[in-house]
Amino acid sequence: MWGAVMNLGPHADFIVASYAVTLFVVAVLVAWIALDYSAQRRILGDLEDRGVTRRSQRTRKDER
Repeated sequence: MWGAVMNLGPHADFIVASYAVTLFVVAVLVAWIALDYSAQRRILGDLEDRGVTRRSQRTRKDER
């Protein structure tokens, strides 16, 4: 079926392997970003629980 639809020629193994490696690398990067996001949210939550606030949330009275 695929042979009639897509003829990759003599380099088919290289092309398929390249796509597989690329897909794997992208999946690893997405997983890494998701795990880092979770860790950063946890760290931010811990800081907020200890009373540390963001500079953008401070009022003029807090800055003095």
